[in-house]
Amino acid sequence: MSLWTSLEPASATVDPGGSTTVRLRLRNTGDVVDEYRFEAVGPLAPWAVVEPQSLRLYPGTTGSVEVTFAPPRTPDATAGPNPYAVRITPTEHPEATAVPEGNLTITPFTEVRAELVPPTVKGRFRGRPRLAVDNLGNTKLTASVSGSDNGDQLSYDFHPSNVQIEPGRAAFVETTLKPRQIIWFGSAERRPYTLAVQRSGVTPLDVEGTYVQRGFLPRWLAVFLSVSMALAVTCVMLWIAYKPQVRSAAAERREEAGISTLPPAPSPTPGAPKAPSADVTAPPAATETQQAGGDGAGAGAGGGGSEEETEAPEQTAATAVQQLAAEDPSGRHICYRVYAAGQGWSDAVCDGETAGTAGSGTPLRAVNIAVSGTKGTSSAAFVHDPASTNGEGHFPEPWSGVADGIDNYVGSTEEDAPDMLGFTINVGGGDGTVCQSAHVHNDAWLGLVCDDPGTGYDFTYVGTHDNNSWIEAVKLTV
Repeated sequence: MSLWTSLEPASATVDPGGSTTVRLRLRNTGDVVDEYRFEAVGPLAPWAVVEPQSLRLYPGTTGSVEVTFAPPRTPDATAGPNPYAVRITPTEHPEATAVPEGNLTITPFTEVRAELVPPTVKGRFRGRPRLAVDNLGNTKLTASVSGSDNGDQLSYDFHPSNVQIEPGRAAFVETTLKPRQIIWFGSAERRPYTLAVQRSGVTPLDVEGTYVQRGFLPRWLAVFLSVSMALAVTCVMLWIAYKPQVRSAAAERREEAGISTLPPAPSPTPGAPKAPSADVTAPPAATETQQAGGDGAGAGAGGGGSEEETEAPEQTAATAVQQLAAEDPSGRHICYRVYAAGQGWSDAVCDGETAGTAGSGTPLRAVNIAVSGTKGTSSAAFVHDPASTNGEGHFPEPWSGVADGIDNYVGSTEEDAPDMLGFTINVGGGDGTVCQSAHVHNDAWLGLVCDDPGTGYDFTYVGTHDNNSWIEAVKLTV
């Protein structure tokens, strides 16, 4: 070989998001003038720059180039030692390629993000939010989760209570909130709480949420029962007070009239009622307007009037799924329609058909969903957030759930309603399986995704979290 090389230093250290430079020295030990080309190879090559990229040396002379490494502050920059190499190719003798190797140590960094889904839950006896913990650092994350609130009004149960998350991955912690005291009567009360993601030697990461505790019985029922009890007591007292006077007056009248108080002799037993005559006219059949749900107003007695037309009812997702359930009582079905900006509600479609206009650029504002054979469904809308600081939208409202055959609405049809970036959905309280795909603005159809209740993922998310990427069309199956 007609080339001598040396890396100075052979081992270097760099922080993610920073840079470091290594000098590569080489000498032409041959007897001809040669030009050498340089290329970084290995896993660190995308983050390495060699300057200059070529060098011309006379026999016996020495030159050098600088190799600069700038790994990004992302989970891809794995912490620890990382080998690298520089390929040196002589122009005159390409077969005499040299590949000096070195070692670059990337320092570790930690970055954790946590989010409650949904941030507000409602219930009388418990609430079940999910805590999503994302490891955005370049080392494995080990953390535990704890909960607290003002006044110690809630108890907390976490599954799992400790998580280990690889770089660039996320973990979900199932949380169960239980109030320590039941509200028997009265309006709902908001109970703010905080979940803390705790790591050794680091300040805990706090995530705030709200549990809305509903009363076991509404306030109006308590007032109704109190008023009813007061009226009943008043009636009993009045009856007790006036009953002796009425009985005394009646007895005096009977004595004055000389009427006997003995019961009269029984009268002969009357005969049994006769059966109706066979020629009795049956009630007339309902007119077509009555069968359709109208008021039955047809022609007058003279027969000269015209039958009044009635407006057909709105065809919602529940209307469509009820028709499918009538045809297939034992099957599982899901029907849905979407509200597009400036267009209004689309027709209801079912079982994997497309609702919306893919590629039109028209954002969706609301979705109407109904199911059959799945023990109900629940959803929550994720919409554009004009006050976002992280480039993502937010959940403005908590989950809403309905039983089989009932319309569930998420989003808003108001004129100034925000664009829908996506929505969560499950069936059967998370015990069933629902699959979805969405068409995102300036993108394409996302892949088909299903929830997996057997592994703890009891809902699926339709769409994207990007604050500027709304959904234009959806497909749903159960």
